[in-house]
Amino acid sequence: MSQRETFQDRPVYALSEITKSIESIIAKNYNRAYYIKAEILKLNYYPHSGHCYPELVEKDKGKIKAQLRGVIWSSQFKNINERFVAITGEPLKEDISILCLATIEFSGQYGLSLQIQDIEPLYTLGEMAKNKREVIEKLKKEQIFYLNKEKKLPLVPKKIAVISVETSKGYSDFMITLQQNTWNYHFSTTLFPSLLQGDKALISIPNRLAEIKSREQEFDCVVIVRGGGGDVGMSCYDDYNLAAAVANFPLPVITGIGHSTNETITDMVAFANKITPTEVAYFLIQQYHNFSIQVDECKDKLITKATEILQKNHLYFNKIQQQLVMMIEKYNHQKEKDIQILGQRLHHYSIQFLSKNNNDLQNITQRIKTGTFQYILQQKNILNQFQTNIKLLHPDNILKRGYSITMKNGKVIRNAEEVEEGEMMITKVYKGEIQSVVKK
Repeated sequence: MSQRETFQDRPVYALSEITKSIESIIAKNYNRAYYIKAEILKLNYYPHSGHCYPELVEKDKGKIKAQLRGVIWSSQFKNINERFVAITGEPLKEDISILCLATIEFSGQYGLSLQIQDIEPLYTLGEMAKNKREVIEKLKKEQIFYLNKEKKLPLVPKKIAVISVETSKGYSDFMITLQQNTWNYHFSTTLFPSLLQGDKALISIPNRLAEIKSREQEFDCVVIVRGGGGDVGMSCYDDYNLAAAVANFPLPVITGIGHSTNETITDMVAFANKITPTEVAYFLIQQYHNFSIQVDECKDKLITKATEILQKNHLYFNKIQQQLVMMIEKYNHQKEKDIQILGQRLHHYSIQFLSKNNNDLQNITQRIKTGTFQYILQQKNILNQFQTNIKLLHPDNILKRGYSITMKNGKVIRNAEEVEEGEMMITKVYKGEIQSVVKK
């Protein structure tokens, strides 16, 4: 027997020795299968081999408290998954709680794992029911559970936003039923393509609802229709976020997602829910039909009532007509007398008015004549005064008073600086002119 290697006086072990020891301890102490409850964090299913390696966790207030790798061999996975779908309506997937029967095994190469032999779908179904109750309670506590049911559907819901898959049979059934209705009612539909099952629907459907909300004024209601896929993948309609988006939506939401075995929370909070897309179409057609019936009933009532009123008032109308004719004749006769009296009064008043105003006209005429004469006389005196002043200012009259005018070359001299010594000037007096030479 070879001597064991040491380091600092302590024995050194090979990794395989440790793993074999752990494997021996695990095999000795965990020698049977145990029921273990956990949550599938990741499924890790490989279709090419058929094996599944789920990551199992236990959470406490959202934080991972424990984590361990599971193994489901292909020989067991198919049976487990088929039984799970048959009972829960859902395949094994991530983010669900499970109760599994598993042995605890340790491999030096792959580490610790749970070898899952079976999964109890009734446990998961119970957890799903529990989660569903909690979501319903939360929606009611937030007072939004009944919000969409309180919306008003127009009397004639013509403009419809449809969330569906264009190639699905459910969408096809819905459109054919809607378009080929017996009464030839016309609908306007706009398709918003979306995934309608599984976890991806939790993103796709709210996104389509957001798009419709941004164009809210274009539609009367929203329809979510799905068909042909059975019940698998329907748990998404029990999700809080999706249900809240439908409950809070500003337009009535009508569901027809084909889930006949159990009503989802999204169905519960919707304005109306029908099992199949065809029933949704019939529901909308019925709204038209209800309105049409009301219109026809109102039309018949109006015709009947109008006929009764016409018949009832025919004689009364004739009587009123005769009374009106008599009143008009009497009124006209009275008015003829009033007009004659008014004409006589008008003639009399006209003569008085003309007589009075003739005297006033004569007085005004006399005043105009007197005023005009006085004005002309006044202006004549002013004109004579101007003529007198003009004569007094005439140069001859000024010269007569002893003034003279001195000129040089025919121009009047007003300043001594205008002449030079030796220049000839002419001084004009009242009688005659005097020539002189300038001396300075």
